[in-house]
Amino acid sequence: MFKSINKIIKYRRLTQDYPNKPIDSSLLICVPEIDAEKCTMCGECVSRCPSRAIVINKDTKEIGINLDECVVCTLCEEICPVGAAKMTNQFELAAKNRLELRKSTLVIDENSILDADYEAICSELKTNIHKVFGRSLKIREVDAGSCNGCDYEINALNNPFNDIERLGISFVASPRHADMLLVTGTGTRNMQLALAKTYNATPDPKLVVAVGACACSGGIFRDSYASGNGIDSIVPVDVYVPGCPPRPQAIMYGLLKAINRIK
Repeated sequence: MFKSINKIIKYRRLTQDYPNKPIDSSLLICVPEIDAEKCTMCGECVSRCPSRAIVINKDTKEIGINLDECVVCTLCEEICPVGAAKMTNQFELAAKNRLELRKSTLVIDENSILDADYEAICSELKTNIHKVFGRSLKIREVDAGSCNGCDYEINALNNPFNDIERLGISFVASPRHADMLLVTGTGTRNMQLALAKTYNATPDPKLVVAVGACACSGGIFRDSYASGNGIDSIVPVDVYVPGCPPRPQAIMYGLLKAINRIK
């Protein structure tokens, strides 16, 4: 007992306050954005983008990034001759509709992020979880053919720093005990049937969250003979979390949006 008390006194609290309070994202490298005023429409970034996420319309002088396809490789920033492409530190990008991530011009409403009342969101999350699912939200994580990058970030949700169980969210081993499927990977040929069976085994009401560029759109494996172009061609998706991989906080933000989908 005295050893436990000594540890509590010796080591400070590690768990972050997010989503009750915003985190310092100044050191994060997240999705890129393109300054249309600086851009000369040379098309260098379009031709070099490994996931073909950058789109350009020279007739209307518009250029933008499909966030569901971007793998955050930073190559566009490195090769842009005029410095129009820059990496940002914005990670709260989860969307309930994939079309919100596919834009001809990259427009991010900063006010919707910076002015968010995180304490109210957290309180509403706990209320909705209790109302819809009982005392907690149970998640079954499904790897549908990923490189494991997104899975590592999902594992980090359970570490002392993020501690997602403080929000009443926990992971289970069986889809029959789950309220939500957290899916990573492109939905490869060998995993498509397994994903469909997992979805059917999950009792209603159920939610599906696509985590990472591969699950959202197929990522760099898009249009491949061995994989699908996102898991929404196999199972219905409620929330898309872009990134390669998305940070644990970005996944947590996606879970907040998913819970508010059920009324």
